[in-house]
Amino acid sequence: MKLSDCKKICVVTGSRADYGILNNLIKKIKKHPKYKLQLIATGSHLSKQHGKTISEINSEGLKPDAKIQIIGSKLQAYDLIKNSTRALSGYAVSFKKLNPDIILILGDRYEIFCAAYVAVIFGIPIIHLHGGEITENSYDELFRHSISKLSQIHFVSTETYRKRVIQLGESPKNVFNVGSTG
Repeated sequence: MKLSDCKKICVVTGSRADYGILNNLIKKIKKHPKYKLQLIATGSHLSKQHGKTISEINSEGLKPDAKIQIIGSKLQAYDLIKNSTRALSGYAVSFKKLNPDIILILGDRYEIFCAAYVAVIFGIPIIHLHGGEITENSYDELFRHSISKLSQIHFVSTETYRKRVIQLGESPKNVFNVGSTG
C-alpha cells in the first residue's frame, strides 16, 4: 500500500503530554474530507490516579474509537510488564476491529512502543513523531529509538533529530524535519 492510499489514520494517545502535541493534528485529520480519523486512548488518559484525562479529549468533541485500560495501581518493573501485556492485547483487538491503513504515534513511552510492535505484526505502516530525541537515564530513549526502527515515516522536530534518525539506518527520503507539531 502506498502512503497516498491511506485513508483510515489511527492516532494513539497515552497521556496528556502527547495529546497536547497531537491535538491540532488530530483535529485537522478529523476535518479533512479524504481521511477517516480513528482514535485510541490508553495509558494515563484512563487512570483515575493520573487525572483520568480522557475527559479532556471528550470535552473537545472527540470520542475515542477504542479505549485500552492498561495502568494498574503500581508502576514497578513487574507492573510495567503486566501493563505491557494488557496493552499488546488491547492493541491487537483494536487494530483487528478498526483495520487502520496507518497508525500515527508520538514519542517514547512503553504503551506507545506496544502499539508499534502490534502494528508491525499486523503489517500496518507507522508514522512516528518526535523520533531522534534524547531522554537520558530512562527507558524512554530506548523505546523512542526502537519505535523509530519499527516506523516507516518519521516527522522529527529538529535537523539534529533528523540526522539521528537517519544514523539509526532510516531512509533520508522518509525522515522529515517538520518542527514541533504542538
